[in-house]
Amino acid sequence: MLISPYFIDSDYCYEIEMERAMERHEKGNAIVIPVILHPCDWHDMPFGKLLACPKDGKPISKFPNMHDAFLDVTKAVKKAAAKLRPSIPASQSRTAISDIGHKSILSHPVRSSNLRLKKKFTDREKDRFLADAFEYIANFFEGSLDELKVRNKEAETEFRLVDANRFTATIYLKGKEASRCNIWLGDRSSFLPGIMYSSGSYSNNSYNESLNIEDDGYTMYLKGMGMQFHGQDREEKMTFEGGAEYYWSMFIEYLQ
Repeated sequence: MLISPYFIDSDYCYEIEMERAMERHEKGNAIVIPVILHPCDWHDMPFGKLLACPKDGKPISKFPNMHDAFLDVTKAVKKAAAKLRPSIPASQSRTAISDIGHKSILSHPVRSSNLRLKKKFTDREKDRFLADAFEYIANFFEGSLDELKVRNKEAETEFRLVDANRFTATIYLKGKEASRCNIWLGDRSSFLPGIMYSSGSYSNNSYNESLNIEDDGYTMYLKGMGMQFHGQDREEKMTFEGGAEYYWSMFIEYLQ
């Protein structure tokens, strides 16, 4: 189960899919694994007693590098699958697997995989997406600054969360400021609607780049205004990680 505020808020996901999954789990013919995507109050839910992943129930969106989180999820799924897999002698494995596949086809209705429909995202969904993106970028910068300091002995770094919507990042080389940036969350309905990047001192009126939220009718994504390309395709649809890497590249390029 992919757990997020949207999952909990969805009547179908919570009241139908989750209850059905928990019933199968309790009967022993399925294993339920809660995968925590975004921060939410899930511990008191019916699945709160189960072992969630990533480790310690840390939301995937909180990881500076999302691949670390997905690796943890992959290991949890493989471990669960090993418990369900029947013990099949090597000499019989091909025949057994063939029979299983044939029975599966007969017992399950066939269908197309092309089932998604376009939707119109609400203002609430857009605001939450943008806030989650900003929080991810802030975590990404904090983790990257810590690692940069470990790998480069001559470097000192400082991450400062000014408030819930703004942070600064600074790199010092031998005590001298080498790079500084300010990143802040704008108001979607205002002149500054996205996540703004400014090199140097903070200013409400001056910025080098902005990541804005767009959608294609299926998913929401981040897109730069194109003020700074830095090897990015101007039309690229960026994930949280893609947006964070884009801003990090702008921040560190002066030192490379």
